Amino acid sequence: MKILIADDDATNRALLRAALKKLGYEVEITANGSEAWAALQRSDAAELAILDWMMPGMTGPEICLKLRARDDGRYVYVILLTGLTELSALVEGLESGADDFIAKPFRTPELYARLRAGQRILDLQRELLAGRAQIEHLAAHDSLTGLCNRRVILEQLAQELARAQRELKPVGVIMMDIDHFKQINDSHGHPKGDQVLQETARRLTETVRPYDSVGRYGGEEFLLLAGNCDMEQTFAVAERLRAAIGAEPMKIGSILLRVTASFGVSSAKPGEMADGEILIEAADRALYRAKELGRNRVECSSDEANTSSARGMTVATWQ
Repeated sequence: MKILIADDDATNRALLRAALKKLGYEVEITANGSEAWAALQRSDAAELAILDWMMPGMTGPEICLKLRARDDGRYVYVILLTGLTELSALVEGLESGADDFIAKPFRTPELYARLRAGQRILDLQRELLAGRAQIEHLAAHDSLTGLCNRRVILEQLAQELARAQRELKPVGVIMMDIDHFKQINDSHGHPKGDQVLQETARRLTETVRPYDSVGRYGGEEFLLLAGNCDMEQTFAVAERLRAAIGAEPMKIGSILLRVTASFGVSSAKPGEMADGEILIEAADRALYRAKELGRNRVECSSDEANTSSARGMTVATWQ
């Protein structure tokens, strides 16, 4: 772990550096508050800082206040080094955001003990942040396939439509359904069906463009967003996805399964205030038509009922 030392006294800096080096810490030295604050802004900044209370440029408590005002999620454990012993001074330091104090001149055993306490706090914080990141990931992703879940892919659709309206660009929407998925579950069992879903998600992810979005809409249905794509371009994207899924059998455990999928696509015209729900409904109708026409195919929205100028929403049609 790296520790930042900020002290305008060269002797104190040397003594602190020697003590910390002996314990195996990486040490960064600064001679005033301005240098310390600049060092703490870097992406590789120290997680623990020992700051002298009174320094040129910026005091230790002033640095604490600026650190606690940041909202970037990074936490720096701060130990103030001070000769002040009045209760009012200690209260001021704590209220500024300091975590601990060391009295001048510091005693090595006390320094070691306070560093160990700081290390424990930082370790707990890392565990907390890792747990929070995992919870946030689980809240946004489907646990089986790892794709965006329904809530998130719908949020992304709304964001994509707003962006497309600002930039006067089209947006393609693709609804996809695995063909005869119930038969796969009935014939091979639900665990094998889960593996088919996972392999399908993998093939979709590997085939879409980096700036497209894929989400599990529900069951064996997937929703895909093709940014800056009109109907013809969205159709081409869906065709690539259809080929990627059905071209090669899926190795599921010890068996090979030929899996295909049906697709329905719709597209919002550039600059028009399209409604995501209407686009999905249009793509869904096209998907059902693909199934009625034999499955393993792509169909485009052609229902004029999908266009509603009265609501200020337009869905492009495939001629």
